[in-house]
Amino acid sequence: MQPSNPHILWLDQFLSELHQFDLIIDVRSPAEFALDHIPGAVNFPVLNNEERAQIGTLYKQVSPFAAKKLGAALVSKNIALHIEQNLLELPREWRPLIYCWRGGERSGAFTHILNRIGWKAMQLESGYQGFRRTVIDGLEHAASMFRFQVVCGMTGSGKTRALQEAKQYGAQILDLEALAIHRGSVLGNEPNSEQPSQKGFETAIWNALRNLDPSKPVLVESESKKVGGVHIPDALMQKIRNGACIELRSSTQTRVSWLIREYHHFLTDTDNFKSKLALLTAHYGKVQISKWNEAIDAGNFPELVEELLVKHYDPSYQSSIVRNFPQYTMENFVQLENDSDEAFAKAAKAIVAKLNS
Repeated sequence: MQPSNPHILWLDQFLSELHQFDLIIDVRSPAEFALDHIPGAVNFPVLNNEERAQIGTLYKQVSPFAAKKLGAALVSKNIALHIEQNLLELPREWRPLIYCWRGGERSGAFTHILNRIGWKAMQLESGYQGFRRTVIDGLEHAASMFRFQVVCGMTGSGKTRALQEAKQYGAQILDLEALAIHRGSVLGNEPNSEQPSQKGFETAIWNALRNLDPSKPVLVESESKKVGGVHIPDALMQKIRNGACIELRSSTQTRVSWLIREYHHFLTDTDNFKSKLALLTAHYGKVQISKWNEAIDAGNFPELVEELLVKHYDPSYQSSIVRNFPQYTMENFVQLENDSDEAFAKAAKAIVAKLNS
């Protein structure tokens, strides 16, 4: 039997009542928040990174009582600052949901003070750990509920662009590369952007699927298990790989043109380009990498990109698509005529038509 506490939002009520809150407040440290958090939450830490470490050390090396005394002083000070800097103008009707790591003392203190002021603040049962269980269970459930159709195609065929275009024509999509902040190859990291943590990636997938209708098919790209430094949850990956495939085909010339447009940052940051190609040294040897570096220095990008496609990416695609996507057939494809906006729109319409046929 659950204890009676009017300021606790029980975990089994979390999803159904989440929309009732004006703000979700994560009171964990900035480092904890950066790894993962409830989508839409703001970070009002009651202990910063250094203070949290200090309290932990005091707890282990001196005593829990000493840690609690200093912790109470720091938490009180920081809560006061958050109220003063962020909350003073809010009306009495404002209703926040507050959580910490386990739904314990940090969020409990903040919730208590806000309720004493007169706001109707609620504290999430089990905190972030409870939310994390919700995500894991939700992804497992999604893997059983959703039906995926896979847009496959060789590197540079424009799968991501076609996927986004298909959304404009009514298709449901799951853009795993956008959620992973990575384009899924050795050259695929986004400039000036860090990938999410594994937990953050899983939360992003969970949140995206929450907004989709499981009774309708979802378009997704053919991906490896890993997208950069994060991996797609196993149950979801298995369901995607068992989906029907629609191949997006385009000429080598179109693919080269599209890749130069999409990876234009490498044309100016050539040192970064070389460092990425260096990761292929074990596979191709120093002599080949040196030749590719010479092509970069000479500005022979179209020739270099075509050689990378023919020598590295295309053979890898041909072997992996048949091995990993059992429903792939060469007969089910859409042709991308060129890399113009009109061509992508036409291809996306054809993909959606196949989706609904």
